[in-house]
This record gives sequence, structure tokens and C-alpha cells, in this order.
Amino acid sequence: MSFLDVTGKTFLVFGVANRKSVAWAVARTLEAEGAKVVYSVRSEERKKVLADLLRDRPVYVCDVEQDGAADRLGAIVGPAHGPLAGIVHSLAFASYAEGFKPFHETKRADFLQATAISCFSLVEIARAFQPHLARDASVVTIGISSLLITPDNYGYMGPIKAALESTARFLAKSFSAESEIRFNVVGSGPLKTSASAGIPGYLESYLYAEKLTYRKRALATQEVADATVFLLSARSSGLNGATLIVDAGLGANYFDKDVIRLAMRPQAPAAQAPNPKLPNSKD
Repeated sequence: MSFLDVTGKTFLVFGVANRKSVAWAVARTLEAEGAKVVYSVRSEERKKVLADLLRDRPVYVCDVEQDGAADRLGAIVGPAHGPLAGIVHSLAFASYAEGFKPFHETKRADFLQATAISCFSLVEIARAFQPHLARDASVVTIGISSLLITPDNYGYMGPIKAALESTARFLAKSFSAESEIRFNVVGSGPLKTSASAGIPGYLESYLYAEKLTYRKRALATQEVADATVFLLSARSSGLNGATLIVDAGLGANYFDKDVIRLAMRPQAPAAQAPNPKLPNSKD
């Protein structure tokens, strides 16, 4: 028996978008440990795109933005594959269709849509699959490493991730009345994923975060996946309603001497724009 003891157990994974997804890294690790993984993707189009990646694996469609979608999935997947030893909730969405805006200009529709997909879906999934979870099952959602920082380009997703973390704690309490099902959060530092690429200015934030890690090397998606698989396993049975921070020291290294030196370096004067009235002007 392996240390994690997930061999032969079945897990449901939400959120695989491509090979760079945290959800895919988690699923691949579970399978390498001998577990069976059932996949849920957002749409039929996504299922087709992932056909080569997820070949011969059970894949179901569930658009959690739609009311009742989680219940319908539970009614199909539960009887076919239960009892489930765990669920991975790696779902997040925010609309940047109109570009970056200050937080106070967030639209109600955008905030509610992101909340439904990124946060409340955890409640609906938990409720839908409660009858189909093993008594000691583990549910893990992917959060962020700090809820205290206020990055400009993360916008309204910061408060929604805070709500997600609180939601996991309340679900842990609620489920404890009838079972030992656990709910935990992996608080991930910045990652290089396809989803993050859609955040305005994310590359600069990612590179800055890398400089703040103790090791001066960015967090790898697999490192977050490894922590997630640990929380899914019985080896983490003492953790419930908790957030496991995985950030390579980023959150404790704000005053790194190298970063301070770079930040305090005198700025070179901006290049002066050519005067259109000068003789060398192109006008």
C-alpha cells in the first residue's frame, strides 16, 4: 500500500481546461497513485477539445453557472461511480471582456457570475454529491495564497476567493453533523496557467512574485497538485476547514533585500517625446 492510500479509490475532478490546468496535474497524480478519476468539464466543446488528453476516461459535462447543473451531474455520476473518495473543485471565472477596471467600477452582473462559478458552485456540488460521497471523503478547492493583499489586476476575484475560503469552512462545519467528510483549501501562489494568462498585467505580477519566493523560483503547478492530492488522501485526516498555503515563501518575504534594492533604484528620466515643431520632426 502506498503512503497516500488512494489506490482503487474514485475521485471527481472539476476544472480541467488543458494540460496546464491545476486540475489536470491533480488528476494525473491521482491516476499515477492508482486512483480512478472521473472528469467534469464545462461544455461539450471543451469535452471535444480535451478528447485526446482524456481519452478512455469518464468525462461528463457540467456548466456550474446553470441552475441545477450540479444536481443533474450528481444524479448521473453518483450512481455510476460512487461512493467517491473525494472531489476537486478547481473552478474560477472572471470576465475581463471590457479590460481592467478599478474595483469600485465592478459590474453587478460580472461579480455575481464570477461568484456563482468560482464560489457558490462548491456549495451546489457538495450538496448534489453528499449522498454519493464516502463517509470520510475529502473535498478540496483551489484558492489563493493571501486574502490580505489587494493586487490591482486581480480585481473583484479577491473578495470572491475570500468567500470561497469561508465557504469551505462553513461546509466543513455543516457536513460534520452527519459524517467525517472534510473540506479544505489549497492557497496557491501565482501560477503560469492558461487561465492566468487572461488576467491583465499578470505576467509582471508573476515575475514579481517569483522574486519574492525564498528560492527565487516560481511556484510550479505540480507543487500545488501534490498538496491537493495530500489533502484528498486520508493522510491529511486531521485537517478540516483549513487552508494549506503553497507559495514557496512568497507571503513571508515582502522585505526581501533584492526586491527592495530594485524598488528603490533611482528611475531613469523618461525619454522626451520629439517636438513636432523642431526641424527633425517628421511633420
